[in-house]
Amino acid sequence: MEPAEVEFLAEKEPVTVIPNFSLDKIYLIGGDLGPFNPGLPMEVPLWLAVNLKQRQKCRIVPPEWMDVEKLEEIREQERREDTFTPMPSPHYMELTKLLLNHASDNIPKADEIRTLVKDIWDTRLAKLRLSADRFVREQETYAKLDNLTLMEINTTAAFFTESLNHMYKLRTNLQPSEGAESQEY
Repeated sequence: MEPAEVEFLAEKEPVTVIPNFSLDKIYLIGGDLGPFNPGLPMEVPLWLAVNLKQRQKCRIVPPEWMDVEKLEEIREQERREDTFTPMPSPHYMELTKLLLNHASDNIPKADEIRTLVKDIWDTRLAKLRLSADRFVREQETYAKLDNLTLMEINTTAAFFTESLNHMYKLRTNLQPSEGAESQEY
C-alpha cells in the first residue's frame, strides 16, 4: 500500500466543521450529510472539510487531541514506555498533515503541534527500528505490533520485508546442503 492510499483512507475520518452557508441534506454513497446551517458545528469526513475550507465555506475545528498539552503528554508517555502506546487517532499523522496544510489558520499553536507530532512520529519509528533490530538479532519467528498505525506499518513494511528476504537467503546459503563435499583450499 502506498502512503497516498493510507492518506486516502484517513480522509474518511470525521472532523467537526462550522459552516458559513446553508444547504439541505446532501446524499452521498457513504451516507447522508447535513443539513448545513451557518454557525452550527457538524461532523463531516475530512475530505469534505478540506474541500469546504479551500472554498472558504467553513472553519475546521481541530480534533480534541490536537492540543499542545495533550500531545506533550502523549510524547512523554511514548518516550517512557518500551512498547507502543495507543495513539489518539489511527490516522494521527495524516490528519495532522492535512489539517495543518489546509487549515492551519483554524488550529491554535499550529507550529508547536506540527513539531510535537513529528517528535511522536520519530520516537515511534526509532522504537520500531530498535524492535526490528532485536527481532533480527534474536532470530525471532514473529513480532507483536500492537498500537502501530497503518502509516507507521506502511512506512517500514517494504524495508522489513526485503531485509527478511535477504536474511533468509544468507542463512540458506551459509548452511551446507546435504551431500555437499567440503572444499579444501
